[in-house]
Amino acid sequence: MFSFRHLIALPLAVFVGAAGAAGPLILQPAQLKALGIETAAAGEAGGARRGTLPATVRIPNEQLRIVSAPLAGLVEQLSVAPGDTVRRGQAIARLASPQALELQRDALQASAQATLQQQNLKRDELLFAEGLIAEARLQATRAAAAQAAAQAGERRQGLALAGAAPGRLGGALTLTAPIDGVVLAQEAELGQRVEAAAPIYRIARLVPLWLEVQAPLELAATLREGMPVKLADGPANGRLIAIGRAVDAASQSVLLRVEVRNGAESLRPGQVVAVEIAGTATGGAGPRIPAAALSRSDGAAMVFVQTAADAAGTQFVARPVRVLGQSGDGVIVEGLAADERIAVKGVSGLKAMLTGAGGE
Repeated sequence: MFSFRHLIALPLAVFVGAAGAAGPLILQPAQLKALGIETAAAGEAGGARRGTLPATVRIPNEQLRIVSAPLAGLVEQLSVAPGDTVRRGQAIARLASPQALELQRDALQASAQATLQQQNLKRDELLFAEGLIAEARLQATRAAAAQAAAQAGERRQGLALAGAAPGRLGGALTLTAPIDGVVLAQEAELGQRVEAAAPIYRIARLVPLWLEVQAPLELAATLREGMPVKLADGPANGRLIAIGRAVDAASQSVLLRVEVRNGAESLRPGQVVAVEIAGTATGGAGPRIPAAALSRSDGAAMVFVQTAADAAGTQFVARPVRVLGQSGDGVIVEGLAADERIAVKGVSGLKAMLTGAGGE
């Protein structure tokens, strides 16, 4: 039966015939320089080791917190610095804020008004029970008491959100750590005047961490959630927790998300690492080479492999390859050994020479 693999091989076979008719290309040093041709080992040219995929360390969204100024004010004290470990509820900064004084004053006034209205309500209930006042007056007093209590509650809640001390005037605003974690960044300086909602610290819990992996589309189609993933050079390992549904238009890659618990302490947010996905063909698929090293003829992909370099000149042979996928500015190919040297620059000049040698 004529299989799909045979269909893929057809354009490669056409190209092999054309390349074979043209024979190897032999260039002298002056020609190499004029065409700007540079070579590199296929396993090193793509910037990633064979069988690995590039990944970036990220912090899960639910583990990251921004500590910001609840009110405009002056940064009076900063108690921690980037890299420090903090506990939830720990005081980490203090702000001197005139707006905090206004909130405290309003809260005290609202509390006093609510107390007064409660006293009026008790008095009117006694007077109504004795038949000395009309029911309408009692209802009005009840409404006023309920309104005063609601306003006092609102002022207390606003005071709590701002971190100001209730029941008295004065005192700085104390900012506390919202979670157990590590201070990633300090966004304000001592003595700086900040506006409301201005960031002061960024704090994160660093276990577990995420790895965001850019995988070729063809490889992503073979994956499933739960597959084990490990770092190519490190003790950290985890599992695949999400496979993106969207494809990056430029690189034709799919975003994978890996959760790392074991060895997460060896990773740093923003770090670029290489990963291996167990149970996939990444280890034997072939090297990752620069997209610029790839050329096409009649729809078939090819690279120029350096087969000799001696006194007679540097010899290149066009080699058909199968593109398995693209990730970033590199492509993963099949049909090329990692230790073979290929042209990574000046490829267009080699292709022009090959076309001329083929009589086209």
